[in-house]
Amino acid sequence: MNMQSLWMIAASGLFASMGVCVKLGASLFSPAELVFYRGVIALVLLWGFVLVRRLPLATPHWRAHLWRGVTGSVSLVLYFHAISVLPLATAVTLNYTSPLFLALILAVWAGERVRGTLYIALALGLAGVVLLLRPSFEADQWLGGLAALASGAGAGMAYFHVRQLGRLGEPEWRTVFYFSLTSALIGLPWLLASQTVHAVSGNGAWLVLGVGGFGALAQLAMTRAYKRGSTLVSASLAYSTVIFASLFGMLLWDEVLSLSSWLAIGMIVASGLLASTQSRAPVEQD
Repeated sequence: MNMQSLWMIAASGLFASMGVCVKLGASLFSPAELVFYRGVIALVLLWGFVLVRRLPLATPHWRAHLWRGVTGSVSLVLYFHAISVLPLATAVTLNYTSPLFLALILAVWAGERVRGTLYIALALGLAGVVLLLRPSFEADQWLGGLAALASGAGAGMAYFHVRQLGRLGEPEWRTVFYFSLTSALIGLPWLLASQTVHAVSGNGAWLVLGVGGFGALAQLAMTRAYKRGSTLVSASLAYSTVIFASLFGMLLWDEVLSLSSWLAIGMIVASGLLASTQSRAPVEQD
């Protein structure tokens, strides 16, 4: 296994670890608080990286960064809410429908040529979502499932803007930096408008540090994997996040998914891989 593959697997483990911190922190903090802390902590870490490497932050493409930041932040809020009410593996899998939405955006909005595999991917992904969101879910799980699916759509739109930024010549670290800045700025007024702002202390401090720290490290590892390795291989290995999330769910919350749920997860993963061959764009996670 080459270094690029190892970087992608490391990123997947870190993203799953962030999900664990979000799920544990959901009992102590609101989604708005977690989004804010995730942005601030990642911003501080990336700011240190920028200072050490003496990298320039000035950019003429601030509008594109703003669109990427807004769509990504909304997706992040929905994703964090879904993690708080669903089994971790289920929330992660539904969020990973983002390649399907990205492929649709590229085909419908950007007018790119569509391969026949996209229609197969969409049908397979839709069948997987329906099977995973089966009627046996409780009402709160249905809402959580729809939130996770919506987070996948938002992520797909965010990655479209990531793709555009890449074409404009923006380096990956700058895109990650401004996304963290935007999510913190969006989360702050929402946080202040909340009726209750919880104190950060004890275990809560470690959890918000994990949300921001794991998220920032995961994005840096993922960026290196996509930059130096095959896009399709990296996108394929990104789905190992589902495996890590499943293991964490079983170990920490005794979450045992049914056979039909595993079948649905497999269908969604397969559809995402097929969609990745259509878009050929990085399938980054927030």
